Amino acid sequence: MLNSQVVIIGAGAAGLMCALSAATRGRQVLLLDHANKPGKKILMSGGGRCNFTNLYCEPSNYLSSNPHFCKSALARYTQWDFIGLVAKHGVAYHEKKLGQLFCDNKANDILDMLLAECAEAGVTLRTSTTINSISKSATGYALDSSAGAISCESLVIATGGLSIPTLGATGFGYQVAKQFGHTLLPTRAGLVPFTITDPSLKTLCSELSGTSVEDCLVSCNGQSFRENILFTHRGLSGPAILQISSFWQPGESISIDLLPHIDLPQWLSEQQQTRPNSELKTLLSELFTKKMATLLSDSWFVSKPMKQYTASELKAVAEQLANWQLVPAGTEGYRTAEVTLGGVDTHEVSSKTMESLKSPGLYFIGEVLDVSGHLGGFNFQWAWASGFAAAQFV
Repeated sequence: MLNSQVVIIGAGAAGLMCALSAATRGRQVLLLDHANKPGKKILMSGGGRCNFTNLYCEPSNYLSSNPHFCKSALARYTQWDFIGLVAKHGVAYHEKKLGQLFCDNKANDILDMLLAECAEAGVTLRTSTTINSISKSATGYALDSSAGAISCESLVIATGGLSIPTLGATGFGYQVAKQFGHTLLPTRAGLVPFTITDPSLKTLCSELSGTSVEDCLVSCNGQSFRENILFTHRGLSGPAILQISSFWQPGESISIDLLPHIDLPQWLSEQQQTRPNSELKTLLSELFTKKMATLLSDSWFVSKPMKQYTASELKAVAEQLANWQLVPAGTEGYRTAEVTLGGVDTHEVSSKTMESLKSPGLYFIGEVLDVSGHLGGFNFQWAWASGFAAAQFV
């Protein structure tokens, strides 16, 4: 029987932070993962450069059925705390935009930093370890694993959600929560591209696949995000689309303003006065790529010289470009989703300690909980903050 004061299941962002923080307190920590390497999601994040936090991190950047839950942990381990750790290790980074911090080199810098901190603090890390069963014991928890029997006083579940199963995501954490009496809120893919099946729209997206529109305003259910969008063979992606996907429900329409930085009625009126012989698609090619301008004109308008448009026709053009309404068929699902929405109901977990209110000595941190951040480093900050919070009490 292997004994450890603390066992953490899941060597991702939250698990690594919890392990190094608990071990620094002098706790004996065993960190387990079923994958052959730790931190796989860290390595692929941010296009391989790891968007590790955000300068403007606030509780309002998170979705949860219990919106107050994240406040305590985020206040006790802030973006500035993690930036301090990054600086201590000399990891070069930069702000890309909107407060998003990325490594100058590669995501390995963040993973290597966390592993170095774990090693220095005395964390025991075991990969390729499968947990067969967990049971309550007189002194805490007993685990039956591929590495043999393990006992601990405190058990931390840091197994993440269901997103990107190719990196090893499973529903294991949800199973553990359910076993010990926790309520699970419905899960679904978040921060995920939309798929389009409407024939005309699908053709448009496919023809424009790889085309990015730099400044769009995408809205749904009272939420709006202003960022770029990307056309794909399957539908729509890009930061603004990923953001709004977390607020969209099947069957609902989304609205896209393709040119929020331009007063379109005024611009079209000016073009009509100053360039009456220019065709609409020619003018639009100055705002979009030539191919996109042509396709939009062919799909939505009858392109003709500006002098031939009536005021009501120009109004309709402006409305279509500023309020493109479409109903996605669905999303690409967990295969490409950056997060899992829903999960362990946080009403049954202490916001101070991350400890289960149903089963003493059991803790939940990171994405397995019903806390999901916006795109831009917020989910990593939740991993750091929730992992640190639990580490003070395990």
